[in-house]
Amino acid sequence: MNLSEIEYLWVFLALLPVVAFMYASVGHGGASGYLALMALFSFPPEVMKPTALLLNLFVAAIAFFHYWRAGYFDKKLFFSFAVTSIPLAFLGGQLEIDASLYKKILGVLLIFAILRMLNVFGSQKDQLQAVKIWQALIIGGAIGFFSGLIGIGGGIILSPVILLMHWGRMKEAAAVSALFIWVNSAAAMAGQISSGVVLEPQAFILVGIAVMGGFLGAYYGSKKYNNKFLRYLLALVLILASLKLLFT
Repeated sequence: MNLSEIEYLWVFLALLPVVAFMYASVGHGGASGYLALMALFSFPPEVMKPTALLLNLFVAAIAFFHYWRAGYFDKKLFFSFAVTSIPLAFLGGQLEIDASLYKKILGVLLIFAILRMLNVFGSQKDQLQAVKIWQALIIGGAIGFFSGLIGIGGGIILSPVILLMHWGRMKEAAAVSALFIWVNSAAAMAGQISSGVVLEPQAFILVGIAVMGGFLGAYYGSKKYNNKFLRYLLALVLILASLKLLFT
């Protein structure tokens, strides 16, 4: 991958930390957002997956640190999902699928990110329910596999599920999702490397840019942060990317 070959590279580099900021503010690594941006700027599909996973590893780690330090991490809830998601994320990371099918699956998964940014899954209940282990194993495994296959961490799916099923509140869901994203991204990256994928050195330039936005987003999100304009702006970017992936 040669970044200098990307048309309107400066726009991409300006949007990247904004995406990292918004995702980290809700406890996510941002892979679906990075993939959406790369799709809009016509990155090669073979570059998109490992690059998104690499960015996820750094931004999700920052997000988890801030939410864990703020006291929102539920260890039991996390392990309920992670025990099956990790090996299946590794398996998904080893697999390569047709570029056209990859884009269609990613386009559909971006809908979860859009709904999350629009706060469709933002409600929470005072009365929480305990997750049943069989539910967590199935959900964690399914999300882990598709996370590895597409190159996302899975938090954009897990966190709405936690809220909809009343298994945790918003910041608890964010904390669990952040570490869930990290372990899945690490497993998927290991699967990618074991199948012969090599990380491009220029990808680490993008890491440095994303980390700046991710650090600020995680800090403010774990405290008291809510910016509707930026969330709606990001949702618009995701909608455009989803439409491009699904219909071009």
